[in-house]
Amino acid sequence: MSSPGIESALAQMQSLASQAAGQPEKGQQVSTSVGQGGFADELQASIRRINELKQTANSQAEAFQAGDPNVELNDVMVDMQKASVAFEMGKQVRSRLITAYKDIMNMQV
Repeated sequence: MSSPGIESALAQMQSLASQAAGQPEKGQQVSTSVGQGGFADELQASIRRINELKQTANSQAEAFQAGDPNVELNDVMVDMQKASVAFEMGKQVRSRLITAYKDIMNMQV
């Protein structure tokens, strides 16, 4: 992996770690207000992000297969794994939503 690629991956990991710890990133404001969008909007945005990751990974793989000298195998593999993990997460969220929906539908009122 190239040096800029490593630095980019490291910065991304640090960003994710600070988000997981609930700390704002440097120079970033924390907003506590509730957004205008609802659950459906967030779900659609998440699906769009998963799709973008998959498309990026596919275009990287195609460029590598075509022999593009600017695309390295390890970058392709990392992008493919990111897309795979995001897709698996999406499937897990979907299955949990379906389970929650069935549980609510089976409640007696």
